Amino acid sequence: MSCGGTSAFAARPGDPVSWVRAPELSAGRTPNIEFTARLTIDVTPALRGRIKIAAFQRGLTVADMLRALPDREYPADGRAAS
Repeated sequence: MSCGGTSAFAARPGDPVSWVRAPELSAGRTPNIEFTARLTIDVTPALRGRIKIAAFQRGLTVADMLRALPDREYPADGRAAS
């Protein structure tokens, strides 16, 4: 906690887009142009099974198949998927 001053911990970013796209750096790490961020979701065991079967049938890993979903649904050009 800070005594007698404001803390930057809860400060809002000036530019939200840059803030979201900025890599989170650990101490001693240098910025990397291509970085990944972990995204965790909860799914039912049944859905997890269906995802694994679909990936196997497509000859993909679950990770590769799921990484393609956001690219397809939220394209970089900003157009919404229909």
